This record gives sequence, structure tokens and C-alpha cells, in this order.
Amino acid sequence: MSIFEFSQAELQQIVTIARQAGDAIMAVYAQTDLQVEVKQDDSPVTAADIASHNVIVNGLARDFSDIAIMSEEDANIDWATRKNWQTYWLIDPLDGTKEFIKRNGEFTVNIALIHQGKAIAGVVYAPVLDKCYYGILGEGAWLAHQGQVENLDISQRIIQSIPVVVGSRSHISPDVAEYLDTVGEHQMLSVGSSLKFCMVAEGQADVYPRLGLTSEWDTAAAQAVLEAAGGLVMEYPALTPLQYNQKENILNPYFIAASAAWFERK
Repeated sequence: MSIFEFSQAELQQIVTIARQAGDAIMAVYAQTDLQVEVKQDDSPVTAADIASHNVIVNGLARDFSDIAIMSEEDANIDWATRKNWQTYWLIDPLDGTKEFIKRNGEFTVNIALIHQGKAIAGVVYAPVLDKCYYGILGEGAWLAHQGQVENLDISQRIIQSIPVVVGSRSHISPDVAEYLDTVGEHQMLSVGSSLKFCMVAEGQADVYPRLGLTSEWDTAAAQAVLEAAGGLVMEYPALTPLQYNQKENILNPYFIAASAAWFERK
């Protein structure tokens, strides 16, 4: 499969699955007694994570039965098997579980299609915000919100004299703080989950520096959207493209997500 063989009609199938997963999440979100468990890696998990996972996996298995699936909630796939995958789905059923628990609405459903190490298509759906971002590399990116669809294109974006930086709702790491010193005067925005990428794709922010730990399922769908909108996601400090399924460890290196203009600035 190449990026040209994944159509916009197929992308809409993924949008539908993501919205169905969002409905499953919201059914749990509405409950007054939210049960939270802690996984082996000390990250939280709720019934919403599992409900969303089941909806997505069943939908993908039904509509794309020939493509392998890796989910945060079912990630115990042997490297000897996974390293041979040319094409697979990489999903985070509920990105921003901490934001979900806080009930601030800043959580998303992330579904990405990976081909030969690249995130070539992705859907990021924020059910509380009623925002669905989706894109195909080389085809374009879009935002569906309140019944309207907007084309996302930051390929011609110009960086302002005081750039807008988006970062984690939870914390700013020491390495990010050091990076921001090199940026100089800037405006800082904070938001949870993969919505940080999406703010760059929308043109609401210039750069998202993530100089801290993330897993591959945290970033893939939003990277596909941002790059389809004309942005870049580059490892830092190497400034090489962030790729997937290249090693047994599923942790990402540090990276910078921004418009192309950000990397060209002096």
C-alpha cells in the first residue's frame, strides 16, 4: 500500500470509527462515579479507554481486515512479528486519559495508518470539543467542526515576531524550558493530548516542542494530520523526520512539531 492507494473515502471510514469510539468514551464520561486503574507503567486507564479500544479494533478488523493493528491497550506484540509489518494501524483509543479524569475535555481518539515507517493518514477526534481533524499525506488535511469542514494548510505560514508555542497542560520539562530560552520572546499556550499538534495544523500555534517521553501511539495520528497540512515533525536535535516501528522500544525520541517556516527561520 502506498499513500496514493488510501483514498479519502477510506479516510472517512476511519472518521466514522473514531466518532463511534468518541461516543463510547462519552458514555463513560457522563458517569458520576469514574473508576480509575493504574497500569504497569503507572499510567491511568479507565473503562472509556477500553470501550474506545474495542470499538476501534472491531471497526478496523471489519473494514480493513488485511491490515495489522497495534493499540496502546493491546501493545504486547512481539518485535519479531512487528518489525516485519509494512503497513499497520497505530491507535491510542483515549489520548489524554489524565485530561479525561480531570473532565476538561482535552482528550482525543487517535487512529493512524503507518506505512514503511511513516504516518501516512490519521484521524484525531476530540468528542467534547466536537472537533475531528483528519488527513492523508500528499492529499490534504481537514477539520470538521459544528457541521462545517475547513481545509488545513500551513504550507505558506509566516512566523510572527512573537511566536506562539503550545505545550503540555500538565508540565513543562526542563529541556523544553531550555529550548524556549533559545526561542526568545514568545506566547505560551497549554493544552492536553494530541490537540497540541492540531493547534499547529490549524495555525493557532507556531511550534510544539516535545522534549520529553511519548509513545508512538501518542503522536502518529496527529503527525499525519500536521504533515498533511504542510507541517513537519522532526526529531530533536537531529532534525530528521520522526518515524515509526523502527525499533523494539516504542518510545519516541525528542521532537519538534511545527510549520516548515519554523525550521527555516534564522
